[in-house]
Amino acid sequence: MRIPSLFILAVLFLSSCAKPIANFAVLQKEDKVPATVSFENQSEKAESYYWDFGDGKSSTEESPEHRYYLSGKYNVELKAKKGGKESKFSKEIIFNAPEICLVEMQTSLGTMLIQLYDETPIHRDNFIKLAEDNFYNDLLFHRVIDGFMIQGGDPISKKAKPGASLGSGGPGYTLEAEFNPELVHVAGALAAARQGDNVNPEKRSSGSQFYIVHGKEVKEDRLKAIGERAGIIYSPDVIKEYLNFGGTPFLDNGYTVFGRVVKGMSVIEAIAKVNKDSRDRPAEDVKIISVKVIK
Repeated sequence: MRIPSLFILAVLFLSSCAKPIANFAVLQKEDKVPATVSFENQSEKAESYYWDFGDGKSSTEESPEHRYYLSGKYNVELKAKKGGKESKFSKEIIFNAPEICLVEMQTSLGTMLIQLYDETPIHRDNFIKLAEDNFYNDLLFHRVIDGFMIQGGDPISKKAKPGASLGSGGPGYTLEAEFNPELVHVAGALAAARQGDNVNPEKRSSGSQFYIVHGKEVKEDRLKAIGERAGIIYSPDVIKEYLNFGGTPFLDNGYTVFGRVVKGMSVIEAIAKVNKDSRDRPAEDVKIISVKVIK
């Protein structure tokens, strides 16, 4: 049977004039920030999309992922478009704040999630302020020693030429030391760099430079000897941490430890293993892309 051409034209006309229907599902695994959310686009008859994630960020991908760093309520809206027609659909998602103070450090070799200790409020608050001011963005890990630590935070490193000597820069101030016998240099510890005792007898910390411990295996007899020499009485919990994870205990009570990597230890390993020059600067720049405060 032959279908009339007018009928075919009518079907095509109605199809071309059909309004798109926006719809999506939220695939949310975490209820606390930081959290990566996948959005499954379930729209119909649409040709293009515009997502508003509710935090000032947007996307035109069909089914995007988005990472949230701040707790609270977010109204996510999807606009589905076809020609001059548009349909909107929105959902609310909620994230709780983490129970501990966290920052996320994205580097050119991976991302680390770092806890900042409440027991060291001067260093915690200073690090948060610098992060929120984007101070660390595009700085380098300028000193890297395998089995010891990775160091960054020198503002001079942002535009440093290959081979340039780094490590003398800062924000123009130092911080009072905050030593705590329970906050030690186990692998993954975040600590403040500083000038040597001969010019800095108070052991004041750099205002911006920090290091993250890579460390080596620690034996109990060695730890005991270090403690006796430095006048440190290690608690059973600290001893267990050192024996399980290793570290650099000879730095304890000399440099302020104010945080610890809680996710992304493999990133420290990757940075520690890069090729370095004679001054321990990586042969190829290892960059801090961003430091975001989670709250």
